[in-house]
Amino acid sequence: MRKREKRTASQRAGGGGGGGETQSSSQAAAAAAVEQEQQQSTKTTTARANKRVKAAKPEGDPEYFEDKRNLEDLWKAAFPVGTEWDQLDTVYQISWDFSNLENAFEEGGKLYGKKVYLFGCTEPQLVFYKGQSKIMYIPAIVAVVSPFPPSDKIGIKSVQREVEEIIPMKQMKMDWVPYIPLENRASRVDRLKSQIFILSCTQRRAALKHLKIDRVKQYEYCLPYFYQPFKEDEFEQSTEVTVMYPVEPPVVCEFDWELDELEVQMLILL
Repeated sequence: MRKREKRTASQRAGGGGGGGETQSSSQAAAAAAVEQEQQQSTKTTTARANKRVKAAKPEGDPEYFEDKRNLEDLWKAAFPVGTEWDQLDTVYQISWDFSNLENAFEEGGKLYGKKVYLFGCTEPQLVFYKGQSKIMYIPAIVAVVSPFPPSDKIGIKSVQREVEEIIPMKQMKMDWVPYIPLENRASRVDRLKSQIFILSCTQRRAALKHLKIDRVKQYEYCLPYFYQPFKEDEFEQSTEVTVMYPVEPPVVCEFDWELDELEVQMLILL
């Protein structure tokens, strides 16, 4: 009888331990469910907050871009001959107003319907800009009305040079090329009859470091060399002549048709 009681007590003890484990598992599952529900609630709250933020974001005003003018970049296209290479960027940093040049090509303008050749140049000036004094290169555009290219030569002249050097433009990689207005750039170039030509330079700035200093300096001292092919060079004619008397020995003398008029009359009388 004692053995059976012990077994029964043992079984009871074992049965009590299994109930405790079941209760602990149920509590852990309940805690996990609560934690999962809290995480889901947090995600839902965050998503709603994001939606609210996006909904509250005001729409920006629409941006408007001005239409480009037909000859807006004409002044930039004309090469600023004689300008130092390291100053070209400073020239283009400012949007210079060349509306007067653009208007000249419009109907009623001075250059309308004419064949025009353009080249640029710059003039350094000390100006007060953005609260400080600085040297700025002011661009200018020269327009030449001509039925054909006004020159195919470049003149190189500086204080250091004794004489002016005249060389072909192509030697400096320069040439007159047609300018295509903005509204015609979708058309074939060979079908256009351009009336505007610009001085272009194909010298790459990246290749300047491979050139000699004297060669680079040539670009800083050059300007188009113009001449008038329809007009003969006017040489100043001399009024002095040489007269030889046919005597033995010959007598040779000089006189001026303007200054020695009396002497001429005397010679005629003799």
